[in-house]
Amino acid sequence: MFIETETTPNPSTLKFLPGQQVMPSGTRDFATPEEAEASPLAQALFDTGEVTGVFFGSDFVSVTAAPGVAWADLKPQVVAVLLDHFVSQAPLFTGGDASGISVPPEADEADLGDDEGTEDIVAQIKELIETRVRPAVANDGGDIRYRGFRSGVVYLAMQGACSGCPSSTATLKHGIEGLLKHYVPEVQEVRAA
Repeated sequence: MFIETETTPNPSTLKFLPGQQVMPSGTRDFATPEEAEASPLAQALFDTGEVTGVFFGSDFVSVTAAPGVAWADLKPQVVAVLLDHFVSQAPLFTGGDASGISVPPEADEADLGDDEGTEDIVAQIKELIETRVRPAVANDGGDIRYRGFRSGVVYLAMQGACSGCPSSTATLKHGIEGLLKHYVPEVQEVRAA
């Protein structure tokens, strides 16, 4: 088995491609060792002591190195953990799959909701995010989550390599905001939530 790596716009995050499906649907973001206890793979990556984030996409795993950690030193450890996991065909989640895992959103991560009467606008926004934005963000090792539409403002949350990336603000303000404003005139602004 060969695991490819790709750089991401976030210099502290690398994207690892095992050449097979990682998540059958959806994504999963692990920001702490405690969250990683739900996945033997995420836990093994955090157990290196040099990882501060793990993100599972459809066919990739993004890993964020701790501040001051050189990828030249960490990359071989991460590749070894990934190889062990995928060659042994170990389950991705404790209990075999993600179907039994429910992660309630943190109070500050709860959806912000939408203004009344904006169902059609929200549907257009979600469709654009799903078809145009998410694939591009996934190429960079991350994901984006819709959080709400209020008073002309779209609230989005960045995940994986995109969370904490120096260019994520530019991505939101110049890329996503421009796209949404072009196709949905009711959108006035995009903000990170």
